Amino acid sequence: MAKLVYDETGRLLFTKEMKEEYTILMPQMLPIHFGMFRKLLELEGFHVDQLNNSGRSVVDEGLKYVHNDTCYPALLVIGQFLDAIKNGGYDPHKVALFITQTGGGCRASNYIHLLRKALAKAGMDYIPVVSISFGVEKNPGFSLTPGLIRKMVYGMMYGDLIMWTANQVRPYELSQGAADRMVDHWVQKLVDGFQAGKGMSRPQMREFFRQIISDFASIPVSDAPKIRVGIVGEIYVKFSALGNNNLEKFLLSEGVEPVVPGLTDFMLYSINAKVVDVDLYGGKKTTKWGCQFFQNYIEKCQQDMIDALNESGRFRAPGSFAQLHKMIRGYMGEGNKMGEGWLLTAEMLELIHTGTPNIVCAQPFGCLPNHIVGKGMLRKLKDDYPMSNVVAIDYDPGATQINQENRIKLMLANAHGLAKEQAGQKPAQTPPRTSIRGGKKAPSKLIAAAAIR
Repeated sequence: MAKLVYDETGRLLFTKEMKEEYTILMPQMLPIHFGMFRKLLELEGFHVDQLNNSGRSVVDEGLKYVHNDTCYPALLVIGQFLDAIKNGGYDPHKVALFITQTGGGCRASNYIHLLRKALAKAGMDYIPVVSISFGVEKNPGFSLTPGLIRKMVYGMMYGDLIMWTANQVRPYELSQGAADRMVDHWVQKLVDGFQAGKGMSRPQMREFFRQIISDFASIPVSDAPKIRVGIVGEIYVKFSALGNNNLEKFLLSEGVEPVVPGLTDFMLYSINAKVVDVDLYGGKKTTKWGCQFFQNYIEKCQQDMIDALNESGRFRAPGSFAQLHKMIRGYMGEGNKMGEGWLLTAEMLELIHTGTPNIVCAQPFGCLPNHIVGKGMLRKLKDDYPMSNVVAIDYDPGATQINQENRIKLMLANAHGLAKEQAGQKPAQTPPRTSIRGGKKAPSKLIAAAAIR
């Protein structure tokens, strides 16, 4: 059995022996992406389980060990871990926990300390917690090597493309479940490819992009118009079905098309924040240059995906991070980077500019950073874009799902009303992403018309 080893500060380390003996538990946020991340970690020799436990038991477990005024995503992640350890059939002396850290303010650095505090309170402080981060914490049994980072970038790109294309097919599919079956097919195909060493170079990735797009384009769909609704917000509540009470499924049940910006822009935003720190506050130039190199590499991969979607002629393509970055000018400075920072406002602007003025801004109740850059910007957006239709929805342990859904239904009623106003007008073409994502306002009527597929 692996010996427990502590560093000079008393932190329990994840050792090389633990890598051989322990099962690492990963919380759930993005099923497509995290499923591929899991496989990539397994190919590095780790034993990894992806947690899918959900329901009220997770919330209740979190409430035992995390104060209810603390960040709701922290409560859910910690609750999911502890519920799985207690009820998932694991040997608590043979598990470790993975959690991400970006090193920034708020949740980006506090989760790991809240998790260790909860483990101690539960009498399980012998369980190691592994930080997936760039130099925030080091462990002998785990490190983010350049090779693993590169593979994770490819997994992120595949996940974004599959999620993006599936969301444009699922609301219109003639055979129910066709998009989900295609998602499962491609996740398995990519995982099998990883095992064989395929899909981990840019030329191979570009070829897989074309194949993925072609397969999703082959799914028979209806041409019935549907209203598009964007989802933005705090990253966990935005993406996690556990955190947002299955928001995407609810929107689908209401007959609309969910539009969810991918993970890539958030990762680029986080890396760019390190560059901005050096520019604004000083620091090592080598850190800035290293981050810029990494950012440029991911942006090139993102452009490969954009090009493949544009070439398809079937799917809308997201814009580049550089265009998104320009869009925030005149609204807030790039030093606004607590929580999702300027990115959240920029994503709302992007959606409005590209024919999706109906938006759900999902945020944890009491999350000050995201209330400022999310709810706090709604009046400014409404002034500049009168046809924008944004609702901010708070999620916390005491919020009722029926109240959340009723507020979203009111937003959808407004969306349908705006659509009816445009029914007698000739539908406008959806504006090209690359031409209007630069900060200029699009005409309100054009936005409303483009919001219907």
